[in-house]
Amino acid sequence: MSSEGEKTSVKNIADAGLNLQVCGLARVIKSDIDTCLDCGVDMVHTFVSTSDVQRISTIKKSRDEVYRMAIDAVEYIKDHGVKCMFSAMDATRTDMDYLLKIYKGVESAHCDIINVPDTVGVGVPSAMYKLINEIASNVKIPIDVHCHNDFGLAVANSLAAVEAGASQVQVTINGLGERAGNADLAETVMGLHSLYGAKTNIKTQYIVETSHLVERLTQVRMPPTMPIVGDNAFAHESGIHTHGVLVRTDTFEPGVMTPEMVGHKRRIVLGKHTGKHAVMQSLESAGLKPTETQLNEILKRIKDIGDKGKRITDADLYAIAESIMGTPKGEQVIVLKEVSVMTGNIITPTATVKAMVKGKERIGAHTGVGPVDAALNTVTSILGDHKIKLRDFRIETISGGSDALAEVIIGVEDEKGRVVSARATNEDIVMASVEALVAAINQLLKDKI
Repeated sequence: MSSEGEKTSVKNIADAGLNLQVCGLARVIKSDIDTCLDCGVDMVHTFVSTSDVQRISTIKKSRDEVYRMAIDAVEYIKDHGVKCMFSAMDATRTDMDYLLKIYKGVESAHCDIINVPDTVGVGVPSAMYKLINEIASNVKIPIDVHCHNDFGLAVANSLAAVEAGASQVQVTINGLGERAGNADLAETVMGLHSLYGAKTNIKTQYIVETSHLVERLTQVRMPPTMPIVGDNAFAHESGIHTHGVLVRTDTFEPGVMTPEMVGHKRRIVLGKHTGKHAVMQSLESAGLKPTETQLNEILKRIKDIGDKGKRITDADLYAIAESIMGTPKGEQVIVLKEVSVMTGNIITPTATVKAMVKGKERIGAHTGVGPVDAALNTVTSILGDHKIKLRDFRIETISGGSDALAEVIIGVEDEKGRVVSARATNEDIVMASVEALVAAINQLLKDKI
């Protein structure tokens, strides 16, 4: 009922022929329920406020009136031949006796599943366990929980609820949701799988890919430290950590969860905390074998860059190593000649690039959602047989004003999963992006010439 666009979206999802049950959310109001039914959903999740603070201040109904509204809504849904979930909104702040009365009432009305929401995120795991355990002792139909993350406890409360008898958990991808969000899918699922030995029907190897898709579509960036799916979730910089992980991965990782289980990759990050083992491993993967003296000098320069607050890319490492070891740079796969971009408010951003690729001139043109995207798409399109995927793209301004220098850091991945990063700085953000991409590609494909 929130908007015609929302109704159209729900109907399209319900009609998509997906192998799942589509559930529509409705207040205990017939017009809301009818809208869900019109969309062709398999289940209607109806809800009403039960806590005194919400009941008195928002819907202004007595306890008896709320009870009757809940029963009537469930009966109306079941009369239309679809499954029903009932939710006592703000359950964690509702008087226990009254909460149990309502849940028993909807069970008698043939509700299929009850939902216990921590609507304002004030539950703690011990209290959630006690609440669900009490409800499970009085109600026989399945219990579902819906936890908000106002105090960062949504996942912990969800897991405690499962321990106490809940059989279903409501989650969102990347923890998105009202205010501080809801229980995160990745954390909840991997907690259940890896810590509790429970099983869900989630194909965990697609968790990271799905997270990135939602991040891109919603434009809500996930912090690097986001558990499971964040860029740093399986990244190691500390010398002690990297040394241990290179010897045995579970020395500084959970062990019960590996990056491959969720579609992630383990990364060794270079910075001021980096140790020799990490640097040596990174260089050896590129075919470089410095002496002990050379390795010490390379490490010193890396730490000097890190002390200045800079992120060290793979291209930085190889440039430092080559200068110290005297290693020839070798032929570049791609040499940039010309870049032009056409953009505006009434045309699709389009870029044209001329470059020498393995000594042969190539010209390409490609569109994108913006000038940078168009330029990057064009560069990758002229590589021929070389399959390159953009993995990471970050922009930072070095100085203020409209003519500020832009520093772009780009990470690319080849078909074998090897990832290389590079940076470039330019007053023109498009050129900085293209130059960083070209530098990363050259470093990645260097050993394939």
